[in-house]
Amino acid sequence: MFLPNYFQNPQILHVNATPHHAYFIPHDSVESAVKNPRESSAFFTLLNGEWNFQYFASYYDLTEDFLTRHLPDKIPVPANWQNHGYDHHQYTNVNYPIPFDPPYVPQDNPCGLYQRKFCINLNKAKRYLLNFEGVDSCLFVYINQQFVGYSQISHCTSEFDVTDFLRQGENEIHVLVLKWCDGSYLEDQDKFRMSGIFRDVYLLERESHYLQDFFIRTELAEDLKSAVLKVEPFFVQAGEPAALREMAWQLSDPQGNILLSAVTERGFEYVVNELQLWNAEQPKLYTLLFRYGSEVICQKIGFRKIEVKEGVLHFNHQPIKFKGVNRHDSDPKTGYVISREQALTDLRLIKTHNFNAIRTAHYPNAPWFAELCDELGFYLIAESDIESHGSNAVYVEMPETSILLNVKTDPKTDEIQQKTVDEYCYFARDPNFKQAILDRTYANVQRDKNRASVVIWSLGNESGFGENFEAAAKWVKGFDPSRLVHYENSIYQHSEHTNDLTHIDLYSEMYASTESMQAHFADPNNRKPYLLCEYSHAMGNSCGDAEDYWQIFNQYPQACGGFVWEWCNHSPYLTDGKMGYGGDFGDEPNDGNFCADGLVTADRQVQSSLLEMKNVNRPLRANLTAQGVELTNYLDFTDTEDFIAVHYQFSENGIVVGEGYIDDVKISPKQTALLPLNLPEDNGNLWLLDLTYYQKKETPLVAKNHQLGFDQIALFGQRIVPVARIGRVKSAVKIWQDSAVIKIQTEKAQFVMDKRKGIVQQIMTEQGGLLREPLDFNIWRALADNDNLIKRQWQAAGYDRAITRAYEIQAEDFSYKAVVKAKCGLVALSKARILTLDVVYHIYANGELKIEIDAEKAPQLPFLPRFGFRFVLDEAFQQGEYFGYGETESYADKHHGAKLGLYRTTAQQNHRDYLKPQENGSHWGCSFVKLRSENEEICVTSDKPFSFNLSPYKQESLQKAKHNYDLEDSNSTVLCIDYKMSGIGSNSCGPVLKAIYRLKENKWHCGFRLQIL
Repeated sequence: MFLPNYFQNPQILHVNATPHHAYFIPHDSVESAVKNPRESSAFFTLLNGEWNFQYFASYYDLTEDFLTRHLPDKIPVPANWQNHGYDHHQYTNVNYPIPFDPPYVPQDNPCGLYQRKFCINLNKAKRYLLNFEGVDSCLFVYINQQFVGYSQISHCTSEFDVTDFLRQGENEIHVLVLKWCDGSYLEDQDKFRMSGIFRDVYLLERESHYLQDFFIRTELAEDLKSAVLKVEPFFVQAGEPAALREMAWQLSDPQGNILLSAVTERGFEYVVNELQLWNAEQPKLYTLLFRYGSEVICQKIGFRKIEVKEGVLHFNHQPIKFKGVNRHDSDPKTGYVISREQALTDLRLIKTHNFNAIRTAHYPNAPWFAELCDELGFYLIAESDIESHGSNAVYVEMPETSILLNVKTDPKTDEIQQKTVDEYCYFARDPNFKQAILDRTYANVQRDKNRASVVIWSLGNESGFGENFEAAAKWVKGFDPSRLVHYENSIYQHSEHTNDLTHIDLYSEMYASTESMQAHFADPNNRKPYLLCEYSHAMGNSCGDAEDYWQIFNQYPQACGGFVWEWCNHSPYLTDGKMGYGGDFGDEPNDGNFCADGLVTADRQVQSSLLEMKNVNRPLRANLTAQGVELTNYLDFTDTEDFIAVHYQFSENGIVVGEGYIDDVKISPKQTALLPLNLPEDNGNLWLLDLTYYQKKETPLVAKNHQLGFDQIALFGQRIVPVARIGRVKSAVKIWQDSAVIKIQTEKAQFVMDKRKGIVQQIMTEQGGLLREPLDFNIWRALADNDNLIKRQWQAAGYDRAITRAYEIQAEDFSYKAVVKAKCGLVALSKARILTLDVVYHIYANGELKIEIDAEKAPQLPFLPRFGFRFVLDEAFQQGEYFGYGETESYADKHHGAKLGLYRTTAQQNHRDYLKPQENGSHWGCSFVKLRSENEEICVTSDKPFSFNLSPYKQESLQKAKHNYDLEDSNSTVLCIDYKMSGIGSNSCGPVLKAIYRLKENKWHCGFRLQIL
């Protein structure tokens, strides 16, 4: 093959590429440099746009004349070619999409050939640098049919000095991009696998003796009132290191006041007094301008100090917590291509939902992304483009078991687990890939080393641990001791290696349970700051454990917070415009909808998990004490008086009786104060105090009066409101029965009881049959993504196919009411009885139905998804009203983004439209729910708070549908009334659901009332 085999040689990572260096763009004037859009620079030529293109299913299909042949197609740059009809999308989480045969990749290795022409007015006194900010997976570059160079690392800049290849006027560029290279083994991130030139391509015009790199260091005094600013420049000439030259410098403070103008022949060093510090809440940036020759370079500088003291992470001497999120570059239409506008949309949503930190999972973002985070106030964990997760799935030996006896016949379970860990560490220890891991570390650190927002360098993700990462950590710590070094997989140890964690600053885990976290903090040998780099997996209806995690984070000083997995769903558009996930594109292997695991949808629609996280992350928290209502400021650097106004509202039994604003609440960071509120007297009613927090000033991402969060305090009462009952009537009920049914006639309705099942078969009113299906017991829910593990136990117990039967049933006439007593069971084919139920139906002459249940679950069976009733009503019952936790969906463990109150909804509005349909739309802690058609209204109440779900879909339809657009309307309104529903949790990729959120009782009593109004 005439193509050099660089792409299967981990010793050849770049050919003729410039060394990794800091990102900056030279401008031709101070005005242009300060305004900072790089496109305004006279030295910047953007080569984006329409390129000629040809796709080849294998690079073997290339002919030797590929640089002279006509390319028949057009493609935009930047773009992923899978989004333009070439190849296909593929989603895989762990498994490699190619055979594991490093450093070799498949011989049928698809490639894309790009070509375009551009004109340039050459200046012989200048150098010209061609930049590619992102290409997956590797690229060969040719100018005017001459080979320029080769490079890999998909998410980092590849730069080539092309001066000697250019000619005056028109020039031609070819770029050959291969889908796979040896670097692909280090890019096994959990994402859709896409290819091509996906970030900007541009040409920079530089001085012949030009500034290639510089390192800005800030050394803060202990009192943080002053700092030494050091700038170390690095010049090159014709690609070789060159002597420093005279440079002019100007430093301005955040208000624009010039602090210094100077000219030096070496580096730059200056003491800044009356220091204004940078942090994510107040991102104050100084401006440094430096001129060399015709070039002006502008850099924003943030002064901050990152330290670890006694195992606690301090930022500017203040212990801080990362309220973080993991963020991929992902868009359903543009794929990996993310513009500044798209990034700003993300950052605005992230900021307005109270996150302060981002982990660039699992690769560097576009180089200007960190600049935005500097300006807008985010802490960054900047992660290298390294993940080799699939190495631990190449071959996993499974212990043999006897299904009949459930006895493991292979005693080597621990040995097998260690073998898996050893495979996990393959690339971490392979000397052939040491340079590749170091190179990716250099690329990440060198590019973003001058960014204030970068507080932690992460060596990569899920690639095991060994000598290669130890070398990377050592280099980072030696090069930049001002920041911390993170690598979660340092907790894994190869059987033939003893880990050296000297240069790893944090103890990091993923998806640990709160119980294991508490055990960690109880061990005095654990002395490093603790970080959950991934937690509360946000797949589908999720994040039920968010508040529990933050109780732990706030309790332990060593805990420095966590990063939710993840920000957005990965769901490319299919050809019909609908969103897809793994398997929808004919991709094998695939991991299904595991990519639909975001706080927002792929097109950035807010999901309920984000609302939950927003309020869990709220800056203030209120607490009722004997002295009154205390308010704690959880901000790290901001006084509430400058930032937050508090609105208060008192309600009695759901009716607002008083409200107002407090604009001058003065609480210093991490401090607590009493609110000046006069609380009502306890009169036996439900009194609620709602406190809502608003931002007082506009900031670049957040509008004035934006709601930052809320607290709701039940001052008195049982979190339930009374409901007016229908008056009693003097007429008597009438009962008659046959072998199949019992019929009870009341003033408003006739109730038909099914003797075989012991349930209400039908309720006949003047309008006809109220029920589309019998009012049956309900223990199943459409599986949430977080039920994917427990579902095996539920299905093994028969919960998904349980039916009701009656063992005994009898009716008694008490004149003003009928009482039907039934002994029932919930049973499933081939399974033991699930539930034994003693049910008493009280049917009053006024048409009211009261149901009392004593339930007993077989003790050997797992906890239940739910227990209650299901009404399948005519679809005319659309208008709903309830008093409970809304208006977003709420569950036993997921209600901190909801408020207790009176809400109105419809069946369609209440449905939450997850890409993969599942349990949704429940409301926890309800006193009543009403449903109304044009002619009828029903009301369900209970003596204790209950949950309900209102939907146009039955669980069976939700369970069956693969996508939300596959759902079949039931032509009914489905109302599920639950004594209890088990919580949501985050077990799709996290700890099991906590016991306190499970419907785990073996015996319980509950009751409900149905009124026909």
